[in-house]
Amino acid sequence: MGAQWKVKNKEAASNTKGRVFGKLSKDIMMAARSGADPDMNPHLRLVIEQAKKASMPRDNWERAIKKGAGLLDAGVHFERLTYEGFAPHRVPLIVECLTDNINRTVSEIRVLFRKGQLGATGSVAWDFDYQGMIEATAEAADVDPEEAAIEAGAQDCEPADNGATLFLTDPTDMDAVCRALPAQGFSVLSAKLGYRPKNTVSLSDAELEEVEAFLDAIDAHDDVQNIYVGLAG
Repeated sequence: MGAQWKVKNKEAASNTKGRVFGKLSKDIMMAARSGADPDMNPHLRLVIEQAKKASMPRDNWERAIKKGAGLLDAGVHFERLTYEGFAPHRVPLIVECLTDNINRTVSEIRVLFRKGQLGATGSVAWDFDYQGMIEATAEAADVDPEEAAIEAGAQDCEPADNGATLFLTDPTDMDAVCRALPAQGFSVLSAKLGYRPKNTVSLSDAELEEVEAFLDAIDAHDDVQNIYVGLAG
């Protein structure tokens, strides 16, 4: 699983388009707090591109920008919460939430962690690297991902799902690498900052099934944006 938890059959199990759009709206609102102009706000520009690729209607993401930037009376203020801990069988994970009700989210996440172990801040993060992660596809068969990574300024690259390539960057370089990859023959599918495990845990099939059930339950929570897990495979 590596960097980020992805439920099986993601397109079907990602819980419906509405849930995907809900997560994207929250990301856009958070990014827009630093400015409503995508040309002047690299993070907002990247999230908008993700929304477009997910076929999110223009009215939806434009409204999210205005809410996040405080340009609408019905603005919503979200707080970012990060939880560290372990799934069953001591599998380390980091859970990122965006919430408009901290007390509710704290209480409900604690319940979800009962089959695992909720840790203190720093208890797991030391075993992860915080990086930019860019998924991109080659526009021609003869494009060399490693050469593209060097030329674009990425730290490394590796194969991703469905024939794509995952480019890894320093957090401060992610926007610049996104802009440079098209000139190297790659089309950017998504880009985000996140956590990648330094070490991963290997499990038996029975143990993996238990861990996946635990992760699915957390992923289904409305306030959960991302789950990063140190799970091999």
